[in-house]
Formats: sequence, C-alpha cells, structure tokens
Amino acid sequence: MLQKLFEKDNSPRVMEELAELLNDGGIIIYPTDTTYAIGCHALKERAIERICTIKGLDPRKHLFSVVFPDMSTISEYVKVDNASFKLMRRNLPGPFTFILPAGSRLPKIFRNRKEVGIRIPDNAITSAICKQLEAPMLSTTLPYDEDDDIGFFTEPELIEERFGHLVDLVIDGGTGGTVPSTIVDCTTGEAEIIRQGAGMFIN
Repeated sequence: MLQKLFEKDNSPRVMEELAELLNDGGIIIYPTDTTYAIGCHALKERAIERICTIKGLDPRKHLFSVVFPDMSTISEYVKVDNASFKLMRRNLPGPFTFILPAGSRLPKIFRNRKEVGIRIPDNAITSAICKQLEAPMLSTTLPYDEDDDIGFFTEPELIEERFGHLVDLVIDGGTGGTVPSTIVDCTTGEAEIIRQGAGMFIN
C-alpha cells in the first residue's frame, strides 16, 4: 500500500492512522534526507525482529540506527557527553549517523552491541512521523540487490512494487536519494568518520 505524504499540511487522520500502525508494531518504508529506509517504532521489539528477518540481519552484530525528530529526547535513549552533544548540535538535522552508547530505555535487542546510531534527518516528513508517534523510530536501509534497478530504491511506486509485500505501508515522499548518511563514531572519546556519505561534516 502506498500513502502520499507532504512536507506540511498532511491530513490529521492519515497521520493518526500512521502512528497507530507503528504503535501496533507495523513496519513502513519512508523517505529520509538521504535514501528511503525501512522503519518501525524503536521500542517495539517484535517489529524490530521482523525487520531483522526481512533483511537477514543478526541483531547481535548489526548496528541499528534510531531516528528522532529533534535533539530534545536523545539523552533519554543514549549516553551522550557534552562534547558529542555539541558536535551533533552543529551537524543536525542533517545526513549524519552518530554512533553512541545505547541507554537502558532502548529494548534489549539494541544493547546486544551496546551502541546505536542516532539520526535526525533534515526531512519534514520523517520529522512529522516521529512527532506524531511521540517516540523514536528504528531505521535501516532497504534490502539491496546489485541486480535491482536504481529506481527500486528511489521511486515510491517502484519501491512499493519491489518491497510492498514485505512491509505494511510505503510512504510516498517523492523521489529519494542514493547517497547514504555519513557515519561518525563518538564512542571512543574522539569523533571519527567511519563512512563518508552525504553532507559536509563540521567538527
């Protein structure tokens, strides 16, 4: 199923139904400021396990990312020192994933690796979904096959055609990008870029 969303003035009923879907453990594909992603309510462990099954991920080894609408509640879910917080303030919202130690409020599935990626995409649709949900979302990339046409990862209608049977809803937020986020590791005391992607990082 494909649902069109806009940067603003979305139907309150549509947004309420979307939040209800996620609260019930549903899985969606949605746009970010980099690429389209698979997401679910970050505190619903069964939904997370379902995503792991879809992508063939081992939760003990895979680094998960969590999406927030802004900086206000990050410290409730991860352990962040002043230096890392200031660094994120300089770069977010934007196409960056900051790796931080996971906090105790996140489900056990996150704490298997003891660290988690933090995302605040510069995307009004992503922000609206999180605000409506009043909770962070787990986020991971779409299942990738080198034989797939790039359109299956950037065009909502083709994304729905390719992946719609795996999820409960595909959000149409327009054509998506192809360059992933830049990953910054903040777990060692000094920020280190471990994957250069979109965006110009400000240290």
